[in-house]
Amino acid sequence: MACIFLVLATLAVYWGVKDHQFIHYDDDIYVINNPPVRAGLTFKGLTWAFTTLYPYWHPLTWLSHMLDCQVFGLHPGAHHLTSLFFHIANALLLFLWLQWVTGALGRSFLVAALFALHPLHVESVAWVAERKDVLSTFFWLLTMWAYAWYAASPGLKRYALVLICFCLGLMSKPMLVTLPLVLLLLDYWPLGRWSPEAATAAEEEGTSERRVSLPRLLYEKAPLLALAALASLITFYGQKAGGAVFSPEWLTLTRRLANALVAYVSYMVKMVWPSHLALLYPLSSAPLPLWQPLGAALLLIVLSFVVIRYAPRYPYLPVGWLWYLGTLVPVIGLVQVGSQAMADRFTYMPLIGLFIIVAWGMVDLTTRWRAARFLLPAGAGLILLLLALVSWGQVRLWRNSITLFEYTLKVTGDNPKIQNNLGLVLFKKGRLDEAAAHFKEALRLKPDYADANYNLGLILMSRGKRKQAIYYFEEALRLNPYFAPVYNDLGLALAQQGKVDQAIALYQKALRLDSHFAFAYNNLGNAFVVKGKIAAAIACYQKALHLDPNNALSHFNLGLALKSQGQVEPAILHFREAVRLNPNKPPFLNKLARIWATAGQPKFRNGPAAVQLAERANQITAYSQAEMLDTLAAAYAEAGRFPEAIQASRKGVDLALASGRKGLANRIESKMRLYQAGRPYHEGPGRQN
Repeated sequence: MACIFLVLATLAVYWGVKDHQFIHYDDDIYVINNPPVRAGLTFKGLTWAFTTLYPYWHPLTWLSHMLDCQVFGLHPGAHHLTSLFFHIANALLLFLWLQWVTGALGRSFLVAALFALHPLHVESVAWVAERKDVLSTFFWLLTMWAYAWYAASPGLKRYALVLICFCLGLMSKPMLVTLPLVLLLLDYWPLGRWSPEAATAAEEEGTSERRVSLPRLLYEKAPLLALAALASLITFYGQKAGGAVFSPEWLTLTRRLANALVAYVSYMVKMVWPSHLALLYPLSSAPLPLWQPLGAALLLIVLSFVVIRYAPRYPYLPVGWLWYLGTLVPVIGLVQVGSQAMADRFTYMPLIGLFIIVAWGMVDLTTRWRAARFLLPAGAGLILLLLALVSWGQVRLWRNSITLFEYTLKVTGDNPKIQNNLGLVLFKKGRLDEAAAHFKEALRLKPDYADANYNLGLILMSRGKRKQAIYYFEEALRLNPYFAPVYNDLGLALAQQGKVDQAIALYQKALRLDSHFAFAYNNLGNAFVVKGKIAAAIACYQKALHLDPNNALSHFNLGLALKSQGQVEPAILHFREAVRLNPNKPPFLNKLARIWATAGQPKFRNGPAAVQLAERANQITAYSQAEMLDTLAAAYAEAGRFPEAIQASRKGVDLALASGRKGLANRIESKMRLYQAGRPYHEGPGRQN
């Protein structure tokens, strides 16, 4: 019944995620704009997952995202439900493990229910990019199960299972580096393998089957600690190389320590009173008021003293307290990674320690109350209900980026990162004025914000203001000379000004910084086409498609380049793929329809299919493009529908003349004379390799 309640209650709180969208904050990096992940489970993707260090080494997490894409494509609700499945599994594993090793059914259930329903955990479950949290915790808990099994009867095979589960956890998220120390805590309680009162000789004399000396327990953890140390080094190296380690001059060790102390207390406050939860709590460049870190330090010292004082009587106190303090160390900010002062997702595993103290402490504090057997379940039920309601409301905020970002700005105030991300979402929706306002606000709050400069440049580019856009692109590069997308878009701006050689140099610079930048290869190919270097262009398009096989634009451009070389058959294959990937792009439809209608070699012509594509292209453009009407006319003629071909040609001529394009009008009119004579229009014969 307890397991059923955990499943149903968690589903009730989180079921809405099935209708949620991806969030424009890391979801794009992890899934949407990540070609190896979007391609699903492939050998190439498998190799990439085990070799990439961005944002750190977690190949199993990458593989889980690839599997989702393989099965569900880019349907966001299914990706969310996968994370929800792991969260439910984690709650069940935690409950059953505690019940197994302690025999305390009610208290074990309360810990698991707090874990499943607490609002601080919404971020880890409702954010696809945080799959690493729920996945790594799944293997953390499996490691605890394997370790309890090993502790009951130590042996090499059982220890090997502990190592395997631990390795899988590290391959999901390196936060598991603290797990060996947690296992040492579990040896004290609830496994009871060691206590300060037990003499080392107890094990040697055989007075207790379960007692093990502390040196032996430490020696036992040595392989796990070695793996944890290796994972820590790889993680630090990867994040340092990727620029994620945040180390401005003002963020001294003293400042980081002060922020860490305040964060420890803030997490506990939010555990008790989970309000004003936000996606990002920005790290302020202004120093914290002195009373905050001093007050936090004093509170932590007092609580630690109480834990030590009552540890012999209540052994769960030091275990829960040190679990909380210790598991937060990798993310508490002593080594600052990212721009956050703290993050709700960091509490996903650490809060279990405090939940244990709450569950066991409530019982011990009320042992002398006669009414405790009735009031405790009622009080716990009320707390869980309130937490579930708050979590349900919090889950709704994650339904899309705009809702989440607007709420985050409401509760955090000045937040340049979220201002910038909200601007990006609005930009993609075509709400340019609103987007520009958010980018400008981000720059007001943080004038040296390279991303906001770049994004404001993109707004100006979309409005045709290339000169102003170039200024912001160059400013972004001054602030961050390793910003590959800026080199790419600056190259685009210069290419549109006719400065193709400079554009080529910038595309190549972007590719030196990011060799997996498929769009930069595409743009470099376009520049080579302008220079007449078609073979080089084809090589670039092929490289772009090797990196991102689902890039419709690169398929289209490669088709154009191949056709210009007379390679009609492979060109058709790429045009068809472009249309398959983006069936509502008029230029893609029009080009394939034109080939099927006018190809010199009969084997490449397909009149009915050409009509279908040409009609769709013209429907999308409301029959307002002379070139597309010309293609439609050619398609009708190839299908033998000459009256309709003549009618489409006349409309195309009128549109061309109305726009002052007399040359195009003359070409359409010359073809119309063929249709009037009952003959289709075909291009010269194509040659093939």
